[in-house]
Parts: sequence; C-alpha cells; structure tokens
Amino acid sequence: MVRRKQTKKEIQQRELEKTRLMITLVFIGFVLFLGIIAINLKADTITFKFKSPSFNGVGTSSHYLTIDSQTHTREMTIKEELKALQDQIKRDKENTTLARFIRSLESRIYAKIAQQIVNNMFGESQSTEGIFELEGNTISYKIEDGMITLTVVDADGNETIIQLPLGDFSF
Repeated sequence: MVRRKQTKKEIQQRELEKTRLMITLVFIGFVLFLGIIAINLKADTITFKFKSPSFNGVGTSSHYLTIDSQTHTREMTIKEELKALQDQIKRDKENTTLARFIRSLESRIYAKIAQQIVNNMFGESQSTEGIFELEGNTISYKIEDGMITLTVVDADGNETIIQLPLGDFSF
C-alpha cells in the first residue's frame, strides 16, 4: 500500500482533532476528579448504632420507666378484668330463680317468726320470757318491771343485750 503524502492543511486538521480530543479528555477527567472530591467531602464514616436504649444506654432510664409503666398498667387491667368477671359470676349466682326463691322464703319465715315473738310478748296470752335458736344464735327475751330485755348470743359467745321500756310505746 502506497501512502500518499499529506498536505500541510491535512496535517494541521489532524493536529487540531488530536488537540480537541485531548482537551475533551482533560475536561472529562477534571469533571470526574471534581465529582470524586465532592462526594468525599460529603461522606461520613459508617457507624453502627443501636436504636434500642437497652443496648446503647442513651435514654435508658426513661425506657425502663416506660416498660415498667406499661407492665404495671397491663397487670392492673388484668386484675380489674378478673375482679369484674368474679363479681359478674357472683351476681349471676345470686340472681338465679332458686336463689331469689330462697331469699323470698327466708324473708317470709323471718317475718312469721317475728310476728309470733311479738304475739308471745304483747298478745292476749302473753309469756313473760322465752328463748329460741336461729342459725346458731340464741335469742331470749324476758319481761319484768315494765322493761323488755332482749339478749342475743352468737355462735362465738358474744352477747348483745337490748332493753326497751314496755309502757312508752304509743302511736
């Protein structure tokens, strides 16, 4: 292959292309260099930090207080729910048909016993004294000298005495 001689104009044009290429490469290199420097200026070292105060120690006491408060609140809520459930069960037991019947029957029996005692004390055939037992309690009465003495002795032996004047009742 035979080379032909280049003219001066072609050589200058080639030199100009090389210079432009060199300037473009230097410019690109300069931009890349500035980019790397700028990134390094903004960069920071990567450090690992725990977010939980239990591990890093910052704000630990308030963290522990928060946990304790939440635990205490939850325990109190559970206790209140348990007590409410127990109270509900107790109310349900006391409100059954059988329980209401027993309460009504007891009330009527006590009223009848009270009526009989009053009749014995103040009725036409009065007795001056009497004694009876009711659910482990001994109840006695005695009328003398215008006074009624009512004595109640419970199962433990504790004694309660009530004295009422007989003639002072008027309606």
